[in-house]
Amino acid sequence: MVPISFEFYPPKTDEQRAQLDKTAARLKAKAPEYVSVTFGAGGSTLSHTPEAVQRLHSEHGFQAAPHITCMGGSREEIRSLLKLYRALGARRLVALRGDLPSGMVKAGELRYAEELVSFIREETGEHFHIEVAAYPETHPQARDALSDLDHFVRKVRAGANGAITQYFYNADAYFRFIDDLRARGVDIPVVPGVMPIANFSQIRRFSELCGAEIPRWMAQRMQAFGDDVHSIREFAADAVAHLCRRLIEGGAPGLHFYTLNLSRPTLSVLDRLA
Repeated sequence: MVPISFEFYPPKTDEQRAQLDKTAARLKAKAPEYVSVTFGAGGSTLSHTPEAVQRLHSEHGFQAAPHITCMGGSREEIRSLLKLYRALGARRLVALRGDLPSGMVKAGELRYAEELVSFIREETGEHFHIEVAAYPETHPQARDALSDLDHFVRKVRAGANGAITQYFYNADAYFRFIDDLRARGVDIPVVPGVMPIANFSQIRRFSELCGAEIPRWMAQRMQAFGDDVHSIREFAADAVAHLCRRLIEGGAPGLHFYTLNLSRPTLSVLDRLA
């Protein structure tokens, strides 16, 4: 089995904190290499990511990698976050452009992920292992697939150590993406992002927003089950586990699971891979 990692989002309420604790405790048995924590952009939510990083590290014993974004932020704000994460013992970051915070009309001092990676290197040297985002099916805002590849290469040249992909359900898209990167001389590990399916309607909405394609045969099968939640969950776990096996057999260096702070969908896939 290849190394695995999990993504959590930072809780904002006591109920969400209890859910995170329950999920983290259940997933810890799978011995992840690390866990990542998404970034709460803008205003009062800014503190939730560091709080979750500290919670997952001190209470659950995970190596926690915070997401850090540059859109809408100043160099000084990012510098302060880097100092905080060093103080919390973080050694890994996920560096992203991010989205412009709600209500903000002007981008920050750093506009692209490659600029953020360069800034992190300037400020912290090699202290952090930096992951960046990859899009096997092309970023939804990219001009075209080739320009998106070029943008990814610039992030690597800026100092990225590895990458995590947007989730996908078409293994061939990942393998082609890797072939294209290798042809450009890029050899960093690119770990597939895996989205287990707990709620098909929710995943369909996510996919429309982020440009991830749900194969027609999967969508048709899900719809055929109607309100049969058990059959949907079993089919979804089988389909995602099959995808994971193809990725591992094809040489993927790891698997990064987007948990949505739920344990059962991810465990259902991992148990099928055991």
